[in-house]
Amino acid sequence: MTQDSPQPPDGNPPRQTDDAPPRPRTAQELRRHGPNLAEAAIRVHAESVNGELTGQRDRWRHGFTRRRVMAGAGAVGVASLAGQIATTRVAFGAPATTNRTLVVVFLRGGMDGLSVVVPRGDRNYLNARRNIAVPDGALIAGDDRFGLHPALAPLEPFWKSGRMAAVHAVASPDASRSHFQAQDCLERGAASTGVHTGWLDRVLAALGPGTTFRAVAEGSALPRSLVGGENKLVLQGIREFDLQGFSGVRASTLTALKSLYTGLDDHPLATQATETLASIAAARKIASQDYRSTAQWPGGGFADQLRDVARLIKAKVGLRVAAVDIGGWDMHTNIGGPDGGDMRNRLNELAGALGAFAADLGPAIDDVSVVTMSEFGRRVEANGSSGTDHGHGGLMLLLGGGMNGGKVHGRWPGLGAGALDQGDLAGANDYRDVLAELLKSRLGVADHKPIFPGLKHREIGVYR
Repeated sequence: MTQDSPQPPDGNPPRQTDDAPPRPRTAQELRRHGPNLAEAAIRVHAESVNGELTGQRDRWRHGFTRRRVMAGAGAVGVASLAGQIATTRVAFGAPATTNRTLVVVFLRGGMDGLSVVVPRGDRNYLNARRNIAVPDGALIAGDDRFGLHPALAPLEPFWKSGRMAAVHAVASPDASRSHFQAQDCLERGAASTGVHTGWLDRVLAALGPGTTFRAVAEGSALPRSLVGGENKLVLQGIREFDLQGFSGVRASTLTALKSLYTGLDDHPLATQATETLASIAAARKIASQDYRSTAQWPGGGFADQLRDVARLIKAKVGLRVAAVDIGGWDMHTNIGGPDGGDMRNRLNELAGALGAFAADLGPAIDDVSVVTMSEFGRRVEANGSSGTDHGHGGLMLLLGGGMNGGKVHGRWPGLGAGALDQGDLAGANDYRDVLAELLKSRLGVADHKPIFPGLKHREIGVYR
């Protein structure tokens, strides 16, 4: 197919009826109908369909689908309409089934949990980390066994109010100490590589239909945990959720899309299409409003992404799952101690954003569950560069409502020589047990088997 001689996908020339307006036959002609080829294709196809509606309603009742919309666009030279009409993936949806939201924060690089939630008075810890240990006197909050790194101070109020907890010595079935393999296993939610979808995609399937905004990944790419057949959005800010084009002309394309389904109450996609168009309008309305918050939000990409998630939750657009990444946890050098170093800097960013997120939501934080995950922990002993190398047992931080907060949960294997896993903190708790408990208690997903195939679930006791 050449650009100047467009043909439909089936190889047949475009159908033309007496009622339908002439279709453009070249890309040059098509460009006269819109600010770009994709929007022009929508408008031309809408005109054509509306011209045929009166005499050919049976054509609509017997299988006019989104695929046919794309085929019509192909007839005027646009081969991939779905990827071009919007800056993000627009998903058809139906009313939500729960009003609670799960926010998964992936700490990429392998966070050193022993620097974040520290075993109090543990001589094995202090001896193994003479240059980078966080001494007892610097720890905050925690419980009778553990204390928190002082950089987590913005989260201390939530720990004390029972809205924050931790699970130590967590691990996935992967023991490779490889970033790629460990992240893949963690985000698949299964030990078997035969499981191709991500665990969050399977959560969406269990939750059932929802709104266009039911699942959002903040960033430039879809995380592995959301890979699969369920609809979700990849957003680089709510302001990016819009049709392509230029100011003042998008309305014409939205009108054309709406006209495709007007009067077709019996059409299977009519309701969903209306929902989608309404969601685009809602996104534009949200983006156009001056967002006011009493929280002291820090600057930076991670904080901006979390603020976007908070904005969607407060707008009540049906957000059920959100995924956010923050990198920089692979600290082979210069971890530092309580007063400085890479760990303190990174925790300042993490805790500052999470604290602002919870403060911004106010009482609504009780309907939100935030969980942090990292592909593995680090070795117990510091290396020669004042850092730590890839290990096994890690840490999960939990924030939100409905938990037995203010404590560190899970089995603690200890740091004695006989308790270590090849020099690493042992993985005494399966991270999937924590998530299965969260899903059941907070989102009403009682059957963990489709989400985490092969898991023999053991209660951790984090959630009530």
